[in-house]
Amino acid sequence: MTAVGILGGTFNPPHLAHLVCAAEARSQLRLERVLLIPTAIPPHKQMDDEPGPRHRLEMCRLAIGAHSDWLEVSAIEVERGGPSYTVDTLREIHARRPGDELTFIVGGDMAWSLPTWAEPEEVLRLAALAVAERAGARREEVRGRLADLAGADRISYIDVPRLDISSSALRRRVREGRSIDFLVADAVGAYIDQEGLYR
Repeated sequence: MTAVGILGGTFNPPHLAHLVCAAEARSQLRLERVLLIPTAIPPHKQMDDEPGPRHRLEMCRLAIGAHSDWLEVSAIEVERGGPSYTVDTLREIHARRPGDELTFIVGGDMAWSLPTWAEPEEVLRLAALAVAERAGARREEVRGRLADLAGADRISYIDVPRLDISSSALRRRVREGRSIDFLVADAVGAYIDQEGLYR
């Protein structure tokens, strides 16, 4: 049985805060692998400056760099296409890797919205939930909000350094011709420049 963390998102673009979150989850939860899974189409929000899922997938591959011994990129949602519902992804991962023990990693803001997801209790049946607490979503508030869900005992919390980096701010910086050095992996910055993304 392999302990696998799953970090989903638009990754538009993937940045260092995403990688730090993956590394902290791996360390604190003793995960053997962490999968980055870019969404095809996020069901709950409109994507701005969308370069296309293939570009976002490639940037994730570039972002992991030398950490491929434990960090992996999955194209499962991009290949499936359409809105990316977590419950469908978890079912598909279980079908492909039935022996794996899954932990879905989310920020506090996403954890707060869990009751509005498609089949939230099935999500908690298929995977433990690890909440990386973020500003505006206190643990006790999240805990209280999710307490009535079956499977709430499968929710844990991880401490992640607060890095004030957002994909939307990075896209804006690129559009304004400002540097994103040290905010994304070097290879991701080079790819954005080479492909002319977010301009």
